Amino acid sequence: MAAAQGHHFAGRGNRFWPTLHLAGFTPRCVQPEDDRSILQYRCGLTTVVERPTARADQLSITEFTSVAASFEQKILRHAPRCLAFLGKSAYAGLVRKKDVEWGRQAQAFGGAEVWVLPNPSGRNRAFTLGQLVAAYRALYQAMQYQTPS
Repeated sequence: MAAAQGHHFAGRGNRFWPTLHLAGFTPRCVQPEDDRSILQYRCGLTTVVERPTARADQLSITEFTSVAASFEQKILRHAPRCLAFLGKSAYAGLVRKKDVEWGRQAQAFGGAEVWVLPNPSGRNRAFTLGQLVAAYRALYQAMQYQTPS
């Protein structure tokens, strides 16, 4: 859906934009067609593998490992303070780890602090909206205590 519409997190059931708002990142719930406005809130969006899929399990570990170096260069070039992976598979594939915990990671990536947050897809019913908001709010609050670089 997002690829077809050309906007991040565009599916009706996707909870990304409400979660981002309720966690404190945005003063209003951004609509998918306004996804570029996220930059004004000091946030950016990107993908690791440049291939649209309906589910994370449609991407292989090989796809993640094959783009790891170029993705790290992208992160180094844009120099974010924090990098949040939505779901475990992309980060696990990039750093070649089998088990990844939720939350802040001990290892930086491309110079950025790394967080692994639950994917807000409507297909991911393992997390309620409240649980998503709490996980994203932890990142938001951690960022508030960091000084801008």
